Amino acid sequence: MDINAIRKDFPILNQKVHGNPLIYLDTSATSQSPVQVTDAMSEYYNEYNSNVHRGVHTLGTKATDGYEQARMKVRSFINAKRYEEIIFTRGTTAAINLVARSFGDVNISEGDEIVVTEMEHHANIVPWQELAKRKNAKLVFIPLEEDGTIKLENVEAVMTDKTKIVAVTHVSNVLGTINDIKSIAEIAHKHDAYITVDGAQSVPHMSVDVQDLDVDFYAFSGHKMLGPTGIGVLYGKAEILDKMEPIEYGGDMIDFVDLRESTWTDLPVKFEAGTPMIAEAIGLSAAIDYINEVGADEILSYEQELVKYAYDKMSEIEGIEIYGPTEERAGLITFNLDGVHPHDLATALDSDGVAVRAGHHCAQPLMKFLGVSSTARASFYLYNTKDEIDFFIDSLKRTKEFFTHEF
Repeated sequence: MDINAIRKDFPILNQKVHGNPLIYLDTSATSQSPVQVTDAMSEYYNEYNSNVHRGVHTLGTKATDGYEQARMKVRSFINAKRYEEIIFTRGTTAAINLVARSFGDVNISEGDEIVVTEMEHHANIVPWQELAKRKNAKLVFIPLEEDGTIKLENVEAVMTDKTKIVAVTHVSNVLGTINDIKSIAEIAHKHDAYITVDGAQSVPHMSVDVQDLDVDFYAFSGHKMLGPTGIGVLYGKAEILDKMEPIEYGGDMIDFVDLRESTWTDLPVKFEAGTPMIAEAIGLSAAIDYINEVGADEILSYEQELVKYAYDKMSEIEGIEIYGPTEERAGLITFNLDGVHPHDLATALDSDGVAVRAGHHCAQPLMKFLGVSSTARASFYLYNTKDEIDFFIDSLKRTKEFFTHEF
């Protein structure tokens, strides 16, 4: 992988922040986009900006082709069986809410159980909390190990004949834990339960095969995988999606409208009410092309190299606490420094041009499990370098010295 060539595709990295070269270590929140993505979106707006599915003129046809080709590209990228199984949404949050509302409201009854974990992003907890309230169902949590991992025997232990939905993240946005989704799906299906997976932190960084994983639903976002904001994907097995009702109405998702009732069109459009995210889908398509060109396995290998390099160096800093597993972690490190509030730490790092995330990372139940109110997080991607990590480590040490030095 030619890191120098890759970095040339990201002009946003060629800037200074507070007089220092930008070191962007916040990809887990939002990745940067290469020029290939922004150029593709600009081309749409400049050359064939038009609505999709409705017109027969040249621009409308070209826009429709670009939009539907993006869907086919996503289908291939995650190895879905059919293109109808790819639903474009506003992002991971919207995708999970669609499942909770459409599938959940019909299939969950009073006394049923929804199994989740304490490591989930709020987007994969709150929709299930609200579903449980609406249906008087019960939330059940898979216990976490001290290092933030989950044991398959504990997954099995919480399952009962009342379990109807299992909702779990593929990769924790805080701990970097990589969950064994294929095995969890097998356990869920053994109990006749359905599994929904938050793939926001996995799809950008590793090969994902939804057929091999045998998941029922899988959600992810474009803006975490080199693409634009405002678009995400819900994958669902066609036989399940066919039976689900839409939760938004109007526009292209209809088949026939009478004065007092309407019918819906076929998958996938029945879940895509109104004018869709056309430019964003085209941008996502270009992002997938970029990832495919570099190679998902190459990206994962390089990230693993970076995170190990950073983890080893950070572990040498006195007074640092790193959360999550020591082995088999994704390309992010969440941590705290004794005597330094995470927001103060992030502010100090920013003065050196280093961008990290600080706060509860939309994972407040997990913060409670860890016994903290907030943490700092550095996350890595294909455009980061070991030299950047060295500067980040030096900045950490300077920050620690400043805040803990006795004047």
